[in-house]
Amino acid sequence: MFEKFHQLYTNFSEKFGNPDFWGGLLYGTFKIVLLLIAARIAIRVGSAAFSRLFSNRAVRMDERRIRTLTVLSSSVLKYVVYFFIAMSILEQLNFQIKTLLAGAGIVGLAIGFGAQSLVKDIITGFFIIFEDQFAVGDLIRTGNGNYMGTVESIGLRITKIRAWTGEVHILPNGQITDVTNFSKANSLAVIDVGVSYEENLDRVFQTLKDVLQQAQQEIPLIVKEPQVLGVQDFGISEVKVRVIADCKPTENIAVARELRKRIKQAFDKQGIEIPYPRQVVLSGQQERQANPATSV
Repeated sequence: MFEKFHQLYTNFSEKFGNPDFWGGLLYGTFKIVLLLIAARIAIRVGSAAFSRLFSNRAVRMDERRIRTLTVLSSSVLKYVVYFFIAMSILEQLNFQIKTLLAGAGIVGLAIGFGAQSLVKDIITGFFIIFEDQFAVGDLIRTGNGNYMGTVESIGLRITKIRAWTGEVHILPNGQITDVTNFSKANSLAVIDVGVSYEENLDRVFQTLKDVLQQAQQEIPLIVKEPQVLGVQDFGISEVKVRVIADCKPTENIAVARELRKRIKQAFDKQGIEIPYPRQVVLSGQQERQANPATSV
């Protein structure tokens, strides 16, 4: 027993006491550090090259498409560079790369039968990008209406969507079965304005037209002349008048808020009443004075 420990100690001392071992270790570590630095440089240079390529005026693509292809190309570049760097580091550590690759091929074949969902995600991601269903920066709703937000990134396997409250939804592409894209066409701001039944509708329409005409000149988000469609509905205490305005994609909510403010200010200036619920409370004596018959 003592001889075994002595032999182990001797081998340990010979190995770690050999200057060639420490020289090889330092040399290998230096090469690994150089490989990692080269990988970071290659990724940065490649990402910049892709960004410049897709931003070239000779390549006719919109801004959405450019951002999407730039992010996707950079992602693919990272995977490729990391793979080759990992293989190089393993080679520096004296691993048999060919044996590892052969074993990985056999294991990959076995795993492939249970990886249908991964294959589905990749194929779906390819068609999302190829068909330009949505792009980075688009406002979309997907997942049967459960997820809505701005697309942060699109990969071959997952898509990241940031909600307006800050949450980031990470969805496998294979689960994206339906998409509503709000960024591909102009949006429509729809405003229903309530006025009192006693108001002159012609005066109301003219006031609204004046407000909308001025808003079109001052708000660049409005792309077409806003319109007063007319009476939309009769409420309990109000007449509802509908106003619409064509806006740039996804800007209809902001435009609608601004128009409501301007309409309220114009109505106050013109003395046009916007009805609101009112309740009159009478005390016992006041009620008897208002209805003398009930006090007999």
